[in-house]
Amino acid sequence: MTSKASQATEASQPTKATTPPLWLLAELTYQCPLHCPYCSNPVNMEETFNELSTSQWKKVFREAREMGAVQLGFSGGEPLLRKDLEELVAYARELGFYTNLITSGIGMTEKRIAKLKDAGLDHIQLSFQSANADVNDLIGNKRHSFKQKLNIAKLVKAYNYPMVLNFCITAQNIREIEEVMTLSTELKADFVELATVQYYGWAYENREHLLPTQSQLVEAEQAINRYRDQQSGGPKFMFVTPDYYENRPKACMNGWGTTFLTVTPDGSALPCHSAKILPLTFPNVKDSSVQNIWEHDFSFNHFRGDDWMPSPCKTCDEKDKDFGGCRCQAFLLTGDMHKTDPVCDKSPDHHLMKTITDKAGQQASSTLKFRTVKNNIPVKMIQDLTV
Repeated sequence: MTSKASQATEASQPTKATTPPLWLLAELTYQCPLHCPYCSNPVNMEETFNELSTSQWKKVFREAREMGAVQLGFSGGEPLLRKDLEELVAYARELGFYTNLITSGIGMTEKRIAKLKDAGLDHIQLSFQSANADVNDLIGNKRHSFKQKLNIAKLVKAYNYPMVLNFCITAQNIREIEEVMTLSTELKADFVELATVQYYGWAYENREHLLPTQSQLVEAEQAINRYRDQQSGGPKFMFVTPDYYENRPKACMNGWGTTFLTVTPDGSALPCHSAKILPLTFPNVKDSSVQNIWEHDFSFNHFRGDDWMPSPCKTCDEKDKDFGGCRCQAFLLTGDMHKTDPVCDKSPDHHLMKTITDKAGQQASSTLKFRTVKNNIPVKMIQDLTV
């Protein structure tokens, strides 16, 4: 573990950055009307109560754009809960960003989408929890949310946005993958991400409930391929699987501190949206410029390049493909953020993956945890609705 004392002396270093941050993710707020058990937001939600102001966000956008950032995602939580969203979108457009709103749709109205269109918003990604209304509402723990999402999907088309849908796939809804594709086609979607959740944040806490079995993933992929073969136009489906069943890890964030920059509601700057779980002290945009953070901060330089890599990564001929895998996943599964991602079958910890995946489909040892909800909905209610 890297001590905070050692970081204090190394906080400003000669840069190892070779590229600017091209993709900026602005997590405007962690507040959300939904309470999904796979939410990627931190389990510790202290940032919720110390959000950046409008002027502070504008400073972040300006500094990132000056460095060469070209794409800006407005995320959360639910970014629609920020009353200054339209102002921020307009400012980002003025700077020349391509802007993307990542939303549950809850809180969107025709008046609001019209204002966002006028502000210059380029793209809306709308999430669904299920193709079944009851299951959708149970997973998000909000009544009538499915109906609201359908209405928002129609508004997205009416205002000539690309129809981009995201379905988070878990053991709770993977059996309805064909219904998901049918709904996407009915909604005239252009692109549909069928994204098996990644196990960070609340999803990590609820992994025993959420992780599909390997056979479920195989059956889902077969169903997707059958649907694709029968298509003559319509949505482009992208199936994103968890790497828990793979022998090589994902190339997390295209390499640490090379492409992506996340700024959290309280101003913490991160190389990826999950990085705050690591035993590193991350900088804050309230205290330093984006350029200084990106180029010189200890936390951003720490896993750049391959100097940090242990064996077997150090001498591996694939290290430039996967960059040693995910640092957050290595930390969550082994307790050491410097270790090779256990997904890799060259890792001495690869056996941990089988220990985890063998439990998929079995009775969970704990109750399903919903974000900030006192009365949990039994997972069996969700499963019963999908049978």
